[in-house]
Amino acid sequence: MLNKLTAKQVKDAATKGRLGDGGGLYLNVSKTGSKSWRFIYRFGFKTITKKIGGVDVSKEVPVRKELGLGAYPAVTLAAARRKAEEARGYLAETPKRDPQLVWKAQTEVKGLTFGEYAERFMDRILKDFRNPKHQKQWRSTLTTYCKSIWDMDLDKIETPDILECLEPIWAEKPETARRVRERLERVLDAAKSERFRTGDNPAAWRGNLQSILPNNRRAKTHHAAVPYADIPALMSRLSKSDATSANVLRFLILTGARSSEARGALWSEIDMDAATWTLPPDRMKAKREHVVPLSAPALQIIRDAHEVQRSELVWPGRSGDKPFSETALRKTLRYYYPEKINGRFVTLHGFRSALRDWAGDKTTFSREVAELSIAHAVGDALERAYRRGNAIEKRRALMGAWSDYCTGTTSEVVKLHG
Repeated sequence: MLNKLTAKQVKDAATKGRLGDGGGLYLNVSKTGSKSWRFIYRFGFKTITKKIGGVDVSKEVPVRKELGLGAYPAVTLAAARRKAEEARGYLAETPKRDPQLVWKAQTEVKGLTFGEYAERFMDRILKDFRNPKHQKQWRSTLTTYCKSIWDMDLDKIETPDILECLEPIWAEKPETARRVRERLERVLDAAKSERFRTGDNPAAWRGNLQSILPNNRRAKTHHAAVPYADIPALMSRLSKSDATSANVLRFLILTGARSSEARGALWSEIDMDAATWTLPPDRMKAKREHVVPLSAPALQIIRDAHEVQRSELVWPGRSGDKPFSETALRKTLRYYYPEKINGRFVTLHGFRSALRDWAGDKTTFSREVAELSIAHAVGDALERAYRRGNAIEKRRALMGAWSDYCTGTTSEVVKLHG
């Protein structure tokens, strides 16, 4: 029987041992928890001799062979099944062929260059990237900064070759250099899994480039945010505009949402009777459903948008089938708040930290309620499951108080417990 395993069983496997998928394919779990695929088969015979009654007796027995198919999750369950199916095909031929020898010969014959393999690798994996910008960045960084190895044989690339790509930009463009190195490492890891390379990964950081290149990580900087003391005045200016961008920006501020979440809001996510906005896992950074209790001002913005509804999106862009533009939203923020904070213009994401700072400085809501209000994970899985059921009303009180503050209804310390 084939295909005994599920993707979840593979992902959750933690106990040392082997799980069989059928047809000779096994998932091997080490004592450290790492996982790899093995294909076990019999090919050829060997002679064994035993003494029976003082007489040597020989017989032919099949040779058991074990072939590595790569590490999980670099090689998925589906990919491992394809390789196992290919191997079974060679064994079923007449005469049958040893998969190990076939693949070794294919590797030697193909002699792929880095560029050929990188293009093939990107064609495969970039389909899963939802953001076209990230797809473009992947191709751009590899084709721009890896020219020196682009036409090299894939299995000939060594650490000095990787350094030739990285050193010119390591100090000048540290963030770009970091991404180039990570992408090189991933491409070369995949090449090894597909048997186009052997040996250590020359783009690996630990135990390799770490001892050669200086650490170029810069201190983490936070998004420049409008100080919460300035938000009531900003909201007052925004409320005088009928522009869609101003309404989206007010909604984003009142709900503590990320830009993509607010701009991509769907009518199917809004429950005006319950005054909630439920974002599904695929629209959340943490891939968990998040329910936002809508304050009266936030709900009024939604009702106003409903009167001119023309799409499944609450705020569609010009085409009607795509979310409202982030560029337009940033320009609106820049227009209504042109000041700089520490030499930088404020960001849309900064309103989340403004909400969090206000809750910590000016209210007695608990830290947990404040963190949950901006969709940050708090506690372990059990605690999160519990809070999901009982924190909505506490968060509704917090978001109501935040809306009162933003709209100038109150500027006093909010003495509510949560």
